[in-house]
Amino acid sequence: MKEAGSIPTTADVAAQLVRLSPQYAPTPLMASPELARELGVSQVLVKNEGHRLLGSFKSLGGGYAGLRALALAAGKCIEELVAVKPRSQQTLICASDGNHGLAVAMAARLAGAPSRVYLHTAVPRARASRIERQGAHIKWVRGTYDDAVDAAASDARQGGGILVADTTDDPDDATVGDVMAGYGVIAEEIRTQLAGAHRRPTHLFVQAGVGGLAAALAEGLADWLAAPAGLYVVEPDKAPAVAAALKGGRPVRVSGDLQTTAEMLSCGEASAPAIVVLRRHLVTSVLVSEQALDEAATTVRKMCSINTTSSGAAGLAGALAMRPLPPEARVLLVVTERDADDLAQSSHGTALAEPAI
Repeated sequence: MKEAGSIPTTADVAAQLVRLSPQYAPTPLMASPELARELGVSQVLVKNEGHRLLGSFKSLGGGYAGLRALALAAGKCIEELVAVKPRSQQTLICASDGNHGLAVAMAARLAGAPSRVYLHTAVPRARASRIERQGAHIKWVRGTYDDAVDAAASDARQGGGILVADTTDDPDDATVGDVMAGYGVIAEEIRTQLAGAHRRPTHLFVQAGVGGLAAALAEGLADWLAAPAGLYVVEPDKAPAVAAALKGGRPVRVSGDLQTTAEMLSCGEASAPAIVVLRRHLVTSVLVSEQALDEAATTVRKMCSINTTSSGAAGLAGALAMRPLPPEARVLLVVTERDADDLAQSSHGTALAEPAI
């Protein structure tokens, strides 16, 4: 068992999370001949994060980082923290478009700590209600997701609690690093699941809001992909935060209302730690239209029987936009979230197994 202050490996992170809930077990990796034909390539593999706890990949990042932050503050390992639930813990604070806040609130609830989540006013009330059911207090902020990020950071600076952000302008921010370490579990699972089952992908298309998931997958898979090892980061053209940062060499705030059908990607400023990684791996930026995002979600539902959103299917939108790809290409996609209507009918979205510790 790792000590609270030690640096965990990706395998450590995965093992800790599975001990907390069986719903942290590896999510499915499936081949889709239909998508391969649609893209004109030899293979398409789809990692379905809709089967993850809370219905999205965010439960890996915000869940792990929130628990680790509280464990470090209490001088305990995560397992001890959840078992003991110490009194008088600090409040976990974050900003969110919905899923990160849900994950951080869940982490606080598991540890017996309070949480406060900043949401911008365009976030649907249904998402806020899911967060509140995890015990969090919601603070509404006028403006965009980035305005909520600023408000949460200000709260933490003034002593309101521990900030568990998924984005920062500090390239060395440890908590954002923990969020990305949680996302890295996906890459670890893909490498294990693929062994002997399929040929290694040659192209990875992954969606980005602030860039944390894309960076974690680039870091975990770049040296493993088959040649030419193409790494593509896909964003709505209405919210090109990562594209702007890659072009400028550092995060910059994109102007405008950032309103997009891919609501979970509605971010105006990329995360500095993510941009460092993405630049190191020489990723290619792909911007896609609103129509392309909606059509990709429909295609995933039709060809993969996965109920997802425009955010969840954005990687496919990028792959479709890059056609024609080489016919021998082998494409890897990550469907990042389950559709809210589907979640309402599933324990993946509403229930959490008691920690098996």
